[in-house]
Amino acid sequence: MKIYTKTGDDGTTGLFGSGRVSKNSARIEAYGTVDELNSVIGLVAAQAGSEYFRELMVDIQKGLFVLGADLATPLDSKTTYAIPRVEEADVKKLELALDQAEAGLPPLEKFILPGGTALSACFHLARTVGRRAERRVVALAETEHIGPFDIQFLNRLSDLFFVLARKANTIAGMSDIEWDGKKA
Repeated sequence: MKIYTKTGDDGTTGLFGSGRVSKNSARIEAYGTVDELNSVIGLVAAQAGSEYFRELMVDIQKGLFVLGADLATPLDSKTTYAIPRVEEADVKKLELALDQAEAGLPPLEKFILPGGTALSACFHLARTVGRRAERRVVALAETEHIGPFDIQFLNRLSDLFFVLARKANTIAGMSDIEWDGKKA
């Protein structure tokens, strides 16, 4: 089977059960940014030194595939496939991971700069791409119906990446880089 179909050469792409849309549509922009986030998480997993981080990243990647399928399939789609959708349980799972990762971290008293260890910097990159994905999904939700938990999932995920960045620094014995409120 060839990877190229040539059907997108006119600037359109197919949605599950809903025909073709412009590759510049809000829906494509939303799930394309989710796909970009998934790739960044692959980079994070490659940097992860522990099974804890690697396993968590693979689990998150699987959740993002569900989100991508959810966003690629309009709610009123006529598809006969059983498309997975993001559910409240997926959001709760991220909240549990957040609570577990945050346990034992020093209290956050100031804004922190992205960085520290390479792994922490990768988590911060994932956080910012996750926030962009969230903005794209919010923009889509302003014009089309989406799943009720899609935005919540991305919101919690970005929060989790922030906490994991701090945890990566803590595990490495490195303090977060606090912003002192001054210019350089």
